[in-house]
Amino acid sequence: MLNKVQLNLLKQHVGPFLFCFFVLMFLLLMQFLMLHVDKLVGKGLPILVVIELILSNLAYMVVLAVPMAMLVSTLIAFGKFSEWNELNAVRAAGINPIRLIMPVLTISAILFVGTAYFSNYILPEANHKARSLFIDIRMAKPGFDLEENTFYEGIDGYTFLVKNIDTDSDTLREITIFQEPVEERYRAFIRADKGVLQSEGEQTLSLYLNNGSILRSIPGERRSEETMERTDFTRYRLSFDLSELAFSRTNPEDRSRTGRTMTAEAMKAVTDSVRREVNNEFEKFTERTEQPETIPFKVDRSSSVYRRSVTFENEELQPFDTSFKAANLLDHPQEQISVINLAVNSLNRYRADYESYKTNISWRETRIDEFWVEIHKKLSIPFACMLFVLIGAPIGILTRNGNLGVAALISAVILTLYFMAIIQGEKLADKGVISPFAGMWAINFTYLVIGFFLTLHVCSSFRITNLWGNND
Repeated sequence: MLNKVQLNLLKQHVGPFLFCFFVLMFLLLMQFLMLHVDKLVGKGLPILVVIELILSNLAYMVVLAVPMAMLVSTLIAFGKFSEWNELNAVRAAGINPIRLIMPVLTISAILFVGTAYFSNYILPEANHKARSLFIDIRMAKPGFDLEENTFYEGIDGYTFLVKNIDTDSDTLREITIFQEPVEERYRAFIRADKGVLQSEGEQTLSLYLNNGSILRSIPGERRSEETMERTDFTRYRLSFDLSELAFSRTNPEDRSRTGRTMTAEAMKAVTDSVRREVNNEFEKFTERTEQPETIPFKVDRSSSVYRRSVTFENEELQPFDTSFKAANLLDHPQEQISVINLAVNSLNRYRADYESYKTNISWRETRIDEFWVEIHKKLSIPFACMLFVLIGAPIGILTRNGNLGVAALISAVILTLYFMAIIQGEKLADKGVISPFAGMWAINFTYLVIGFFLTLHVCSSFRITNLWGNND
């Protein structure tokens, strides 16, 4: 049962935690929009699609924001508790500060379980939907968005160049249009003094041109018979089908999944399958390169090649010394040369088989490492909820300052080192330099040791200098 002091300390966490959580979510959202705004602007996307894309990407922000908010709120709550001398009163009452940390640690353990579940089951689906939306958006062509003195090729078969655009009335001035030949339409060069854009529905756009000319290229039976036709007009209409420019949705389930769009169970099944492929490749390699214990070898001494190689100027050639012991056992030079050539050819075939085997295994091993990195990440980052309590509580007690600015500064240092280690660990693990476990958990164990010693420091008379100090 919690006492009043423990309940009060937990209540002091709620406000800072919620505040920091929503502030961090806002900052992560702004970062996302700044990185991807160029992919969304000029696509003519429905507002609901943009909202769905943002909501789908909020999932990964939650996994990052929860541990970060837990660190800041812990620093603030325990900093204020120590600043107001409540910690001294608790110690005077004979209560160990570890009893104050345990309820917060229990809540962080609950957050760890919840965030890990969210990271494993909800986040992959959100990532898959967001990835599918990004692909659909990338495949959508830009909208009909003309700019002054800039070539525009957003509509197939046409290139536009406009000198002046009146955005208030959709009036274009000094227009040049290059028309490519398509089906029954000839290649043409169109110029007009003025034009007006008018929408003829959601999928059709008309451009009414005034006072201009059309120069058409009319092909003959032979290329040399091509003729040019010039037509002047006072009013001319061009219609454009915008249906191909519209955004279209595809079913996310029709797209393949990556490590970040799969649960840990699904990734383990994939790694088991890839591991079986590795074993099969090894068995095939050993079968291809396996040699019998003895190789039958016989030289046809009646052949002209042999006779020329073993005799020279009526003198029989003698065996020569080589660095190969097996060749030195033979008493004819042709036999020695043949054996050496046979060995060299066998080694060349073995080398080719080995390089092929090495290439096939390498990308499979890399794929396994990438999947295991994602599996460990689903637990290592949520585990930071508990980790940051073990670090934040003693640091807050030692700083004796519950100011938001101080907590934010300390958190920035801790979080920067943490996520730098996570990012670098992921890169090294993906390349196979270190194991996926070490890449994702090394910083956690480092912080865990630091948090353990800091907690001992504030909860007992233990000092780290006692490990090597003199005890008289």
